[in-house]
Amino acid sequence: MFRGLSAFPLTPMYQDKVDEPRFVNLIKRLVVAQVDSITVLGSTGAYAYLDRDERVEVVRTAVEHAQGVPVFAGVGALRTSHVLRNAQDAEEAGAKALLLAPVSYQPLTEGDVIGLFEAVAGATDLPIIIYDNPGTTRFRFTYDLYARLARIPNVVAIKIPGALESGDQARNRLAEIRSSVGAEISIGISGDASAAEMLSAGCDTWYSVIGGTFPNAAQSLLRAAQIGGSGQAPSSETLLPVWDLFQKHGSFRAIAALAEESGLAQRSSLPLPIQGLNDEERVAVREVLEQLHLS
Repeated sequence: MFRGLSAFPLTPMYQDKVDEPRFVNLIKRLVVAQVDSITVLGSTGAYAYLDRDERVEVVRTAVEHAQGVPVFAGVGALRTSHVLRNAQDAEEAGAKALLLAPVSYQPLTEGDVIGLFEAVAGATDLPIIIYDNPGTTRFRFTYDLYARLARIPNVVAIKIPGALESGDQARNRLAEIRSSVGAEISIGISGDASAAEMLSAGCDTWYSVIGGTFPNAAQSLLRAAQIGGSGQAPSSETLLPVWDLFQKHGSFRAIAALAEESGLAQRSSLPLPIQGLNDEERVAVREVLEQLHLS
């Protein structure tokens, strides 16, 4: 399950509730595009802003409409007891794997994080994906910590953050991680702008923001990278305007604006207090949509 394109859809909101019809539409688009897996309740899916009932609803709805495509579910929370509850809920709702980020208000130590993963692994038989996302969690994994977590039986994959690296740098980074965790752990890249380089370097999976909303564009980039196109692949070059939006506004706000301007989400689809892009900023969003014909 931990190869190819794992699409991260938005959890679109409307009047402070999950916009189920539009969420279902996003899931159906992913099925048609034949993504390899669907990861709900990642950072793109606004997991940290949803209560327990909303999280259960999102996982259950995704599984119901995924038509057999494996659904992975984010279960991160501030307290271990809440993470365990989320993991149980996700398993009962039909998720096939758990995405676990070390979420905190007070800074976490490596010992805290090891204890968290051991607790979750002891409470479920589902595979666990390490969610390394320092941009949002402010926690930085070391290669040694990767190695220690990889020895926990349920841990089967790592979602590493993106970095703008050239071919040799990307291969060297990937080789260092593999030497730490072993050949059995799947290594996936996030950070869409660096996906082509890291996929060409040998990453197993692309955990994709753009793939959750515009899966066909992501599939094109994935195929180009898999045949050795790397960062010079036409599909990757074509998506540079999207990466620029991500860099300027953050991928969460940018992908929501792209979805809203495409009619895939209603205006103000982000959970408050997060504000979407303003009218002036959306001019550039519409220009990107007109230029790229994303689908």
